[in-house]
Amino acid sequence: MGEGTGGTGVDLDGQGWSATRSWVEKGLSGAERIDGVVRLRGGWTSEMRRLDLCGPDGRRSLVLRSFVKPFYVRHAEGLLAREAAVLRLLAGTDVPAATLTAVDATAQYCDHPSLLMSLLPGTVRLDDQGAEDRAELLARQLVRIHRLPVTASQRPRAYQAWASPERVAPPAATERPELWRRAVDVIRREPPAHQGRFLHRDFHPGNVLFTGTGADLRISGVVDWVETSWGPADLDVAHCSTALALLHGVPAGMRFADRYAAAGGSLADDGTAHLYWRLLDALGFAPEAEKVAVPWRELGRADLTAGVLTQRLEDYMESLFERYA
Repeated sequence: MGEGTGGTGVDLDGQGWSATRSWVEKGLSGAERIDGVVRLRGGWTSEMRRLDLCGPDGRRSLVLRSFVKPFYVRHAEGLLAREAAVLRLLAGTDVPAATLTAVDATAQYCDHPSLLMSLLPGTVRLDDQGAEDRAELLARQLVRIHRLPVTASQRPRAYQAWASPERVAPPAATERPELWRRAVDVIRREPPAHQGRFLHRDFHPGNVLFTGTGADLRISGVVDWVETSWGPADLDVAHCSTALALLHGVPAGMRFADRYAAAGGSLADDGTAHLYWRLLDALGFAPEAEKVAVPWRELGRADLTAGVLTQRLEDYMESLFERYA
Protein backbone atom coordinates (compact mmCIF):
# COMPACT_ATOMS: atom_id res chain seq x y z
CA MET A 1 0.00 0.00 0.00
CA GLY A 2 1.17 3.51 -0.60
CA GLU A 3 1.77 6.53 1.52
CA GLY A 4 -0.64 9.41 1.60
CA THR A 5 -3.76 7.28 1.48
CA GLY A 6 -4.89 8.89 4.69
CA GLY A 7 -6.04 7.60 8.01
CA THR A 8 -5.98 8.36 11.69
CA GLY A 9 -3.42 7.68 14.36
CA VAL A 10 -3.97 4.29 15.98
CA ASP A 11 -1.88 1.90 18.01
CA LEU A 12 -1.14 -1.81 18.00
CA ASP A 13 -1.56 -2.34 21.72
CA GLY A 14 -5.30 -2.11 22.34
CA GLN A 15 -8.24 -3.84 20.66
CA GLY A 16 -6.47 -7.19 20.43
CA TRP A 17 -3.33 -6.09 18.53
CA SER A 18 -0.60 -6.67 21.14
CA ALA A 19 0.45 -10.06 19.76
CA THR A 20 0.71 -8.61 16.26
CA ARG A 21 2.89 -5.80 17.56
CA SER A 22 5.21 -8.27 19.26
CA TRP A 23 5.47 -10.31 16.05
CA VAL A 24 6.38 -7.22 14.05
CA GLU A 25 8.93 -6.02 16.60
CA LYS A 26 10.70 -9.39 16.77
CA GLY A 27 11.39 -9.14 13.05
CA LEU A 28 12.83 -5.62 13.15
CA SER A 29 16.53 -5.05 12.67
CA GLY A 30 18.86 -3.82 15.39
CA ALA A 31 17.41 -1.22 17.69
CA GLU A 32 14.47 -0.32 15.45
CA ARG A 33 11.13 0.36 17.07
CA ILE A 34 7.60 1.25 16.00
CA ASP A 35 7.30 5.01 16.34
CA GLY A 36 3.83 5.51 14.88
CA VAL A 37 0.89 3.71 13.33
CA VAL A 38 -1.51 5.12 10.73
CA ARG A 39 -4.58 3.29 9.49
CA LEU A 40 -4.82 3.42 5.71
CA ARG A 41 -8.21 4.04 4.14
CA GLY A 42 -9.67 2.49 1.03
CA GLY A 43 -9.56 -1.21 1.87
CA TRP A 44 -12.48 -3.61 1.91
CA THR A 45 -11.23 -7.11 2.64
CA SER A 46 -8.63 -6.26 5.26
CA GLU A 47 -7.37 -3.62 7.66
CA MET A 48 -4.24 -1.83 6.42
CA ARG A 49 -1.83 0.05 8.66
CA ARG A 50 1.33 1.98 7.96
CA LEU A 51 3.95 1.30 10.61
CA ASP A 52 6.50 4.10 10.94
CA LEU A 53 9.80 2.80 12.27
CA CYS A 54 12.83 4.59 13.68
CA GLY A 55 16.28 3.30 14.50
CA PRO A 56 20.01 3.97 14.32
CA ASP A 57 19.93 3.93 10.51
CA GLY A 58 17.06 6.40 10.24
CA ARG A 59 13.36 6.10 9.54
CA ARG A 60 11.40 3.77 7.28
CA SER A 61 7.83 2.51 7.00
CA LEU A 62 6.19 -0.85 6.49
CA VAL A 63 2.60 -1.80 5.71
CA LEU A 64 0.67 -4.35 7.75
CA ARG A 65 -2.30 -6.16 6.20
CA SER A 66 -4.55 -7.97 8.68
CA PHE A 67 -7.72 -9.93 8.02
CA VAL A 68 -10.28 -9.33 10.77
CA LYS A 69 -13.66 -9.96 9.12
CA PRO A 70 -14.80 -13.55 9.83
CA PHE A 71 -15.25 -14.48 6.15
CA TYR A 72 -11.75 -13.36 5.22
CA VAL A 73 -10.20 -14.84 8.36
CA ARG A 74 -11.54 -18.23 7.23
CA HIS A 75 -9.88 -17.82 3.83
CA ALA A 76 -6.81 -15.95 5.06
CA GLU A 77 -4.37 -18.83 4.82
CA GLY A 78 -4.88 -19.24 1.09
CA LEU A 79 -5.14 -15.50 0.39
CA LEU A 80 -2.04 -14.44 2.30
CA ALA A 81 0.05 -17.42 1.21
CA ARG A 82 -0.81 -16.53 -2.37
CA GLU A 83 0.07 -12.87 -1.91
CA ALA A 84 3.36 -13.77 -0.23
CA ALA A 85 4.29 -16.10 -3.09
CA VAL A 86 3.37 -13.48 -5.69
CA LEU A 87 5.38 -10.73 -3.96
CA ARG A 88 8.41 -13.04 -3.93
CA LEU A 89 7.90 -13.73 -7.64
CA LEU A 90 7.51 -10.05 -8.54
CA ALA A 91 10.68 -9.07 -6.67
CA GLY A 92 12.73 -9.86 -9.76
CA THR A 93 10.50 -8.08 -12.27
CA ASP A 94 9.75 -4.54 -13.42
CA VAL A 95 6.27 -4.62 -11.84
CA PRO A 96 6.25 -2.04 -9.00
CA ALA A 97 5.07 -4.26 -6.16
CA ALA A 98 5.87 -4.23 -2.46
CA THR A 99 8.69 -6.33 -1.01
CA LEU A 100 7.56 -9.08 1.34
CA THR A 101 8.87 -8.70 4.89
CA ALA A 102 7.00 -11.43 6.79
CA VAL A 103 3.72 -13.34 6.77
CA ASP A 104 1.65 -15.14 9.41
CA ALA A 105 -1.19 -16.50 7.33
CA THR A 106 -2.71 -18.64 10.09
CA ALA A 107 -2.34 -16.17 12.98
CA GLN A 108 0.07 -18.51 14.73
CA TYR A 109 1.82 -15.51 16.29
CA CYS A 110 -0.50 -12.58 15.51
CA ASP A 111 -3.94 -11.61 16.77
CA HIS A 112 -5.20 -11.89 13.18
CA PRO A 113 -3.81 -13.41 9.96
CA SER A 114 -1.30 -10.82 8.78
CA LEU A 115 1.25 -9.91 6.13
CA LEU A 116 4.01 -7.33 6.49
CA MET A 117 5.52 -5.60 3.45
CA SER A 118 7.40 -2.53 2.32
CA LEU A 119 5.67 0.80 1.81
CA LEU A 120 5.39 1.90 -1.81
CA PRO A 121 5.47 5.58 -2.79
CA GLY A 122 2.46 7.33 -4.29
CA THR A 123 -1.24 7.63 -3.73
CA VAL A 124 -4.49 6.15 -4.99
CA ARG A 125 -6.14 8.65 -7.33
CA LEU A 126 -9.83 8.29 -8.08
CA ASP A 127 -10.91 11.79 -9.10
CA ASP A 128 -12.23 12.46 -12.59
CA GLN A 129 -9.54 15.03 -13.35
CA GLY A 130 -6.64 13.28 -15.04
CA ALA A 131 -8.54 10.01 -15.37
CA GLU A 132 -7.78 9.69 -19.09
CA ASP A 133 -4.02 9.94 -18.58
CA ARG A 134 -4.15 7.46 -15.72
CA ALA A 135 -6.17 5.00 -17.80
CA GLU A 136 -3.42 5.01 -20.45
CA LEU A 137 -0.86 4.08 -17.81
CA LEU A 138 -3.19 1.45 -16.34
CA ALA A 139 -3.50 -0.24 -19.73
CA ARG A 140 0.26 -0.32 -20.29
CA GLN A 141 0.88 -1.64 -16.79
CA LEU A 142 -1.67 -4.40 -17.23
CA VAL A 143 -0.02 -5.53 -20.48
CA ARG A 144 3.28 -5.84 -18.62
CA ILE A 145 1.67 -7.89 -15.87
CA HIS A 146 0.13 -10.27 -18.38
CA ARG A 147 3.49 -10.74 -20.09
CA LEU A 148 5.26 -11.88 -16.94
CA PRO A 149 7.07 -15.15 -17.68
CA VAL A 150 6.18 -17.77 -15.09
CA THR A 151 7.16 -21.40 -14.91
CA ALA A 152 4.63 -24.18 -14.44
CA SER A 153 5.53 -24.35 -10.75
CA GLN A 154 5.08 -20.58 -10.34
CA ARG A 155 1.73 -20.47 -12.08
CA PRO A 156 -1.02 -19.26 -9.72
CA ARG A 157 -4.35 -21.00 -9.25
CA ALA A 158 -6.94 -20.96 -12.02
CA TYR A 159 -9.24 -17.93 -11.92
CA GLN A 160 -12.50 -18.12 -10.01
CA ALA A 161 -15.64 -16.46 -11.36
CA TRP A 162 -17.16 -13.81 -9.11
CA ALA A 163 -20.65 -14.19 -10.58
CA SER A 164 -22.88 -17.08 -11.56
CA PRO A 165 -26.35 -17.15 -13.12
CA GLU A 166 -28.02 -18.36 -9.94
CA ARG A 167 -26.34 -15.76 -7.70
CA VAL A 168 -26.90 -12.58 -9.72
CA ALA A 169 -29.25 -10.20 -7.91
CA PRO A 170 -30.51 -7.29 -10.05
CA PRO A 171 -31.18 -4.01 -8.25
CA ALA A 172 -34.58 -4.17 -6.59
CA ALA A 173 -35.75 -0.97 -8.28
CA THR A 174 -34.37 -1.68 -11.75
CA GLU A 175 -36.45 -0.49 -14.68
CA ARG A 176 -34.52 -2.76 -17.06
CA PRO A 177 -35.19 -6.34 -15.91
CA GLU A 178 -34.83 -7.62 -19.49
CA LEU A 179 -31.28 -6.26 -19.64
CA TRP A 180 -30.39 -8.27 -16.56
CA ARG A 181 -32.02 -11.44 -17.90
CA ARG A 182 -30.14 -11.06 -21.16
CA ALA A 183 -26.84 -10.53 -19.36
CA VAL A 184 -27.37 -13.54 -17.11
CA ASP A 185 -28.18 -15.67 -20.16
CA VAL A 186 -24.78 -14.80 -21.62
CA ILE A 187 -22.90 -16.21 -18.64
CA ARG A 188 -24.98 -19.40 -18.61
CA ARG A 189 -22.79 -20.73 -21.42
CA GLU A 190 -19.54 -22.56 -20.89
CA PRO A 191 -16.54 -20.20 -20.54
CA PRO A 192 -14.99 -19.51 -23.96
CA ALA A 193 -11.70 -21.17 -24.84
CA HIS A 194 -8.81 -18.90 -23.93
CA GLN A 195 -5.05 -18.65 -23.54
CA GLY A 196 -4.00 -18.47 -19.92
CA ARG A 197 -2.14 -15.44 -18.61
CA PHE A 198 -0.76 -14.29 -15.27
CA LEU A 199 -3.62 -12.18 -13.90
CA HIS A 200 -3.64 -9.66 -11.07
CA ARG A 201 -7.37 -10.48 -10.94
CA ASP A 202 -8.32 -7.37 -8.94
CA PHE A 203 -6.65 -4.72 -11.09
CA HIS A 204 -8.48 -1.39 -10.87
CA PRO A 205 -7.69 2.24 -9.95
CA GLY A 206 -8.14 1.55 -6.24
CA ASN A 207 -5.22 -0.90 -6.30
CA VAL A 208 -2.76 1.28 -8.21
CA LEU A 209 -0.57 4.07 -6.80
CA PHE A 210 0.53 7.12 -8.75
CA THR A 211 3.19 9.80 -8.36
CA GLY A 212 3.67 13.05 -10.29
CA THR A 213 1.36 15.03 -12.53
CA GLY A 214 1.20 15.89 -16.20
CA ALA A 215 4.21 14.60 -18.12
CA ASP A 216 5.66 13.28 -14.86
CA LEU A 217 2.66 11.09 -14.02
CA ARG A 218 3.84 7.55 -13.21
CA ILE A 219 2.51 4.35 -11.69
CA SER A 220 4.57 3.83 -8.55
CA GLY A 221 2.92 0.70 -7.20
CA VAL A 222 0.41 -2.07 -7.82
CA VAL A 223 -1.02 -3.53 -4.62
CA ASP A 224 -3.39 -6.23 -3.36
CA TRP A 225 -2.18 -9.47 -4.96
CA VAL A 226 -4.32 -11.85 -2.88
CA GLU A 227 -6.54 -12.82 -5.84
CA THR A 228 -3.74 -13.42 -8.37
CA SER A 229 -4.85 -16.11 -10.82
CA TRP A 230 -4.24 -17.79 -14.15
CA GLY A 231 -6.84 -17.08 -16.82
CA PRO A 232 -7.81 -14.94 -19.83
CA ALA A 233 -6.41 -11.43 -20.17
CA ASP A 234 -9.98 -10.41 -21.03
CA LEU A 235 -11.00 -11.00 -17.42
CA ASP A 236 -8.45 -8.55 -15.97
CA VAL A 237 -9.37 -6.04 -18.66
CA ALA A 238 -13.05 -6.57 -17.85
CA HIS A 239 -12.54 -5.89 -14.15
CA CYS A 240 -10.66 -2.65 -14.71
CA SER A 241 -13.20 -1.62 -17.37
CA THR A 242 -16.14 -2.09 -15.00
CA ALA A 243 -14.38 -0.10 -12.29
CA LEU A 244 -13.60 2.74 -14.69
CA ALA A 245 -17.22 2.82 -15.87
CA LEU A 246 -18.43 3.09 -12.29
CA LEU A 247 -15.82 5.66 -11.29
CA HIS A 248 -15.75 7.91 -14.32
CA GLY A 249 -18.73 7.01 -16.49
CA VAL A 250 -19.54 4.45 -19.17
CA PRO A 251 -17.30 5.86 -21.94
CA ALA A 252 -14.25 5.45 -19.69
CA GLY A 253 -15.12 1.81 -19.15
CA MET A 254 -15.75 1.18 -22.83
CA ARG A 255 -12.42 2.72 -23.90
CA PHE A 256 -10.17 0.66 -21.67
CA ALA A 257 -10.08 -2.49 -23.81
CA ASP A 258 -9.05 -0.37 -26.78
CA ARG A 259 -6.29 1.22 -24.72
CA TYR A 260 -5.11 -2.22 -23.65
CA ALA A 261 -5.01 -3.49 -27.24
CA ALA A 262 -3.21 -0.33 -28.41
CA ALA A 263 -0.59 -0.93 -25.70
CA GLY A 264 0.11 -4.37 -27.19
CA GLY A 265 -2.29 -6.55 -25.24
CA SER A 266 -4.16 -9.46 -26.81
CA LEU A 267 -7.87 -10.02 -26.28
CA ALA A 268 -10.37 -12.53 -27.65
CA ASP A 269 -10.88 -12.12 -31.40
CA ASP A 270 -14.51 -13.20 -31.06
CA GLY A 271 -16.70 -10.37 -29.79
CA THR A 272 -19.14 -12.77 -28.14
CA ALA A 273 -16.29 -14.37 -26.20
CA HIS A 274 -15.06 -10.97 -25.03
CA LEU A 275 -18.65 -10.05 -24.10
CA TYR A 276 -18.82 -13.14 -21.89
CA TRP A 277 -15.82 -12.03 -19.81
CA ARG A 278 -16.98 -8.42 -19.61
CA LEU A 279 -20.45 -9.39 -18.37
CA LEU A 280 -19.10 -12.07 -16.04
CA ASP A 281 -17.22 -9.30 -14.28
CA ALA A 282 -19.93 -6.63 -14.44
CA LEU A 283 -22.55 -8.95 -12.97
CA GLY A 284 -20.28 -9.55 -9.99
CA PHE A 285 -20.86 -5.91 -8.98
CA ALA A 286 -24.63 -6.34 -8.72
CA PRO A 287 -26.88 -5.25 -7.24
CA GLU A 288 -25.46 -1.90 -6.04
CA ALA A 289 -21.65 -2.09 -6.25
CA GLU A 290 -21.37 -1.23 -2.56
CA LYS A 291 -18.24 -3.38 -2.27
CA VAL A 292 -16.26 -0.78 -4.18
CA ALA A 293 -18.39 2.22 -3.32
CA VAL A 294 -17.57 2.17 0.40
CA PRO A 295 -13.77 2.44 0.06
CA TRP A 296 -14.10 4.83 -2.89
CA ARG A 297 -16.26 7.16 -0.81
CA GLU A 298 -13.68 6.98 1.98
CA LEU A 299 -11.15 8.22 -0.57
CA GLY A 300 -13.26 11.25 -1.48
CA ARG A 301 -15.80 10.07 -4.07
CA ALA A 302 -18.91 10.93 -2.06
CA ASP A 303 -20.75 11.48 -5.36
CA LEU A 304 -20.81 7.72 -6.02
CA THR A 305 -24.16 6.99 -4.44
CA ALA A 306 -25.94 3.67 -4.86
CA GLY A 307 -28.25 5.27 -7.43
CA VAL A 308 -25.38 6.66 -9.51
CA LEU A 309 -23.54 3.33 -9.50
CA THR A 310 -26.64 1.33 -10.43
CA GLN A 311 -27.37 3.67 -13.34
CA ARG A 312 -23.79 3.45 -14.58
CA LEU A 313 -23.65 -0.32 -14.23
CA GLU A 314 -26.83 -0.79 -16.26
CA ASP A 315 -25.77 1.73 -18.90
CA TYR A 316 -22.42 -0.01 -19.13
CA MET A 317 -23.97 -3.44 -19.68
CA GLU A 318 -26.22 -1.99 -22.36
CA SER A 319 -23.20 -0.48 -24.10
CA LEU A 320 -21.42 -3.84 -23.99
CA PHE A 321 -24.34 -5.46 -25.82
CA GLU A 322 -24.40 -2.68 -28.39
CA ARG A 323 -20.72 -3.14 -29.18
CA TYR A 324 -20.02 -6.85 -28.77
CA ALA A 325 -23.26 -8.81 -29.14
